[in-house]
Amino acid sequence: MPEHDVRLQHLKVWLDEQLAKLFLTEGWGAVPPATLTAASSDASFRRYFRWEGQGRSFIVMDAPPPQENCKPFVDIARLLATSGINVPVIHAEDLERGFLLLNDLGNKTYLDVIDANNADVLFKDAIAALLAFQQLPMDAPLPSYDVALLRRELELFPEWYVRRHLDIEFDEKQQTAWDRVSALLIDSALAQPKVLVHRDYMPRNLMLSESNPGVLDFQDAVYGPVTYDITCLFKDAFLSWPQERVLAWLQDYWHQARQAGIPVHPQFEAFEQASDLMGVQRHLKVIGIFARICHRDGKPRYLGDVPRFFAYIEAVVARRPELAELGELIASLQAKAGATA
Repeated sequence: MPEHDVRLQHLKVWLDEQLAKLFLTEGWGAVPPATLTAASSDASFRRYFRWEGQGRSFIVMDAPPPQENCKPFVDIARLLATSGINVPVIHAEDLERGFLLLNDLGNKTYLDVIDANNADVLFKDAIAALLAFQQLPMDAPLPSYDVALLRRELELFPEWYVRRHLDIEFDEKQQTAWDRVSALLIDSALAQPKVLVHRDYMPRNLMLSESNPGVLDFQDAVYGPVTYDITCLFKDAFLSWPQERVLAWLQDYWHQARQAGIPVHPQFEAFEQASDLMGVQRHLKVIGIFARICHRDGKPRYLGDVPRFFAYIEAVVARRPELAELGELIASLQAKAGATA
């Protein structure tokens, strides 16, 4: 029997034990007959199952050590829950084996349902949740978005997209331009006040739930730039919005953040500039990650969304003269890639 099937058998035995305890504790009677079906998987080694029986449902996370570590998920879920955010309730945990029993936040993400008509309402709820966890005191033992992390993320672009995917080596002029652009983006990020940062706060990780949104995939949270998550929310890998709407949502967030005492810049124009530069740092990182997932992990479909991120970057470059050098660098790479295609 393949190893993952053996693991699934262990998971089922553990799950039966935990459900029996939970049903007894809650006074729900005997555990009913139920189904266990695949709920989702992601780009990591984690996988999820949905247990359903007699009107009740739970999510079971299988995160095999040593590739995955459930502890950050558990710790950050409990931290976020203190601010009233709708994160999974952890009914049972076995950190050593990588098993978690969670409540079910539903089977529809924001990405599944969001459109031009309901986006204002859904994003209003998403902003409210974001403001709640940005007000948490920064006393948890979480890492910071420091120079090393920001630089490591940026370097994914030349390492995986330029060298590995385009098969291009920076020449001296391109390397100098890249170094200057990287320094500008890193300095801008470090100059921002810090808050708790989810790092992937986007419609795919927000569930249509009661109450909205159910928040997932927060295990990589850090303390970092205040513009990071709000920028991420509107500049997604899978859907794009007109700039006028993004600007209106950003202004709405900015006004509410100021009222809540979150340390955003007192002038919106400066806040918007910081958001633009933060977005470019993330977009370059994501392009590198998608190239890595393709070439290292054999999952080429992610490359289909790379043009969306270049479009985000080009739009920012067009309104930010300080990024003109990045625009020239990307144009030179595209020209060279076209010449060798």
